[in-house]
Formats: sequence, C-alpha cells, structure tokens
Amino acid sequence: MIISTLARTALRRAPSASVGAVRYLNLHEYQSAQIMRDSGVNVPFGIAAHTTEEAVAAAKEIGDDEVVIKSQILAGGRGLGKFTNGLQGGVHIIKTDEVEDYASKMLGGTLVTKQSGPAGKPVNTILLAKKMNLKKEFYFAIMLDRSSGGPLIIACSEGGTSIEDLAESSPEKIIKVPIDIRTGPSEAEIEKVVDGLGVSGDRAAAGEQIKALYNLFVDKDCTMVEVNPLAEDADGNLVAADAKIGFDDNAAFRQKDVHEQRDHTQEDPREVAAGKWDLNYIGLDGNIGCMVNGAGLAMSTMDIISLRGGSPANFLDVGGSANVDQIKAAFEIITTDPAVKAILVNIFGGIMKCDIIAEGIVEASRSLKLEVPVIVRLEGTNVEKGQEILKESGLDLISANDLDDAAQKAVAAIA
Repeated sequence: MIISTLARTALRRAPSASVGAVRYLNLHEYQSAQIMRDSGVNVPFGIAAHTTEEAVAAAKEIGDDEVVIKSQILAGGRGLGKFTNGLQGGVHIIKTDEVEDYASKMLGGTLVTKQSGPAGKPVNTILLAKKMNLKKEFYFAIMLDRSSGGPLIIACSEGGTSIEDLAESSPEKIIKVPIDIRTGPSEAEIEKVVDGLGVSGDRAAAGEQIKALYNLFVDKDCTMVEVNPLAEDADGNLVAADAKIGFDDNAAFRQKDVHEQRDHTQEDPREVAAGKWDLNYIGLDGNIGCMVNGAGLAMSTMDIISLRGGSPANFLDVGGSANVDQIKAAFEIITTDPAVKAILVNIFGGIMKCDIIAEGIVEASRSLKLEVPVIVRLEGTNVEKGQEILKESGLDLISANDLDDAAQKAVAAIA
C-alpha cells in the first residue's frame, strides 16, 4: 500500500500551524479569553497591546510590580520559543518597568516554536496579563471524537506542559469522558472530570466551570477547546490560565462575530488566496506543482509523483465546478512558490468539464507567461474538446495519456 504523500509530508513538517488546509478557525489567546469570559469562564485579567506604548499603558492599568507578557501567535510552545532577533521565549514574567524593553523586542518580531515551523510566526500583538498565584495546574480539553461520535472531555491532574509528553510519561493520569451531544454532560460525568482533575477547592464551583466550558464548545460551534493550564488559584477557584479554541468554518454563517476576528497574517498567504477563490490548497515542500479536481485524485497524483522519484510542491483541489477565472487563480497560487519547477494538471472530468480546464490553462499560460513546463492529463467529460483547445493554443504544453505517464513526464521535465 502506498502511504499518502500528503500524510508523510505533513508528518515531516508537523507540528506547523502554517501547514495544512484551514478547516477551522483558530483565534489568539486574548481573543479566546474574551469569548470565554463572556461565556462565564474564569480567566485572568489581561489587556492586549499592538504597540509598545499600549503595552506600557496596559501594565500601568494592571498596577502590579510584575506582569506576564505573552506573544500572540497561532502556534503552541511559545514559552520555549525563540525570536529571530535573539530573544529567548515568547512568554515572560517581568518587572513592570521592563515592559517597554520586552514589548519593543517582541512586537514586529518573528517567534519560532516547535509548532510554528522553521519560518516562525509574526508577533503583531502581545498580551499583558495579571500575574496569578496559582496553586495547582491541570490539563483540560474538549474535542470532537470520531470513535464516540460526539464531544470528548480530556482531563489530567497535571498541566502547564505538553499533553503529548504527559501521555507518554503518565498516561494513567489522563481521563477521557465521552459526552452525548444530545443531552450534554450528566452530573456523574461532571463529577468524573472533577475527580480526574484532582480539584482541592469547591467541587460544585469547579463543576460549574466545566459546564461553562462545555456550553462554550457547543454554543460557539467549536472543534476544540483546550485549556492548558486550567489552574486552581489560592482561593481554590478554577481559572483558565491559557486557552486555545478552534471554531468550525462550516458554522461561520452563524458565528460571524467570531470569524471576523480571523488573523490572516498567521496563515500561509497562498492558502488565504485559495480560500478567496474557493480552492483547497496546501503548501508542501517539493518542486512539482499539482492542480487536480477531487481530493482523492489529488492524493493519488502526489503519491504517483513520489513513486516516480519526484516531490509534490502542493495539494490543490479545484473542485467540481471551477470556472476559467478559478483555474487561472490556481496557476497564480501555484507559481508564487519559487520552488515549483514544473506543474502537473490532472483532471478527470465529471461535473468538472475538460474544456473549461483547458480554457483556464491556456489563459493562465498566456497571461502569466509561465516559464515552467506544464504537463496536462485530461480524461472524462468533453475531453476531446479540451484537447483540441490545448492543441490549437500553440502553447508548449506537454500532453500525457494517463496519470502514470503524466508523473513520469513531470519528473523528467525537471531532471
């Protein structure tokens, strides 16, 4: 069995927030904290700042001798990350009179973490938060679970560190509680989570916080709510000290206030551009650009390219109803990758007609003045018409009889 190239490549580059099609919206910590606060979840007091002056004013408003300063990027591992300017760590507890110095180094910088990818993420916002006197730290998450067919609560009596590390070192400390989406968590299930966390304060109040987090998950159409750490303060109250929330893109029409907060600067600009054209694009690290209709065929195309000794530069599914302008946009997106040395177009026409693809290829080749070889394999609806359009265009396109032939020609074109 051929293992999917996309899966292999994603694993090689994971955990990179910049890689992978955006199926759900991620928000920054300060944005998530506000949504949680509005949902009745206890969160630390904090103020977002976009300039050094705003950061100094925020620290003054907090009014303590020390504050927590946090870089806001859509990637985990910020505390152990490193800025490209040399500053170590994206999260610090500092003296209030140090805020100006730290803010000036963080804002406008690029933070590289284990989950950001080697290019890192731009820091355009920082969060100034009140330093909390935390007694215990836990891990808490709610996510959709395929095996149980609904939400799954994951809790651990230890938090503040990677749950992957905890799963490896202390798997017995992690509990999983599947929830019936139709009824929500029962009192017994809430009690099980409270027990799993090892709460030492008011158990009833802790249960109410868990219910608030679950209601947030459902009411806001979340794909994930991860609180790490979910902490216990000196008074025994549960506080969501840090959180990551994912929102289902399919619910954007009814969660407009949430989705309007999307930060496109944290995403691959090619994926953003593809989304505007209703195309599915994933940037990879090869040199053969791919334009295919249908996710399954796209995966197969990449696998065959790899089998023939090549390396795909992207996954790009134009879908079943693309028009000429979308095809042209697809070529533009593919060619923005300087690593692309050839483009393979593999279309099996059903709903998507081969003549429409052919017209898009011709228009894109002429308007973009493509300087890389373009290998085209067409099959299906209106294939003869499509092939005639390509032949009469006078363009130097490479025709292929089938997928294997196309892959071989693409690899040979850059040899």
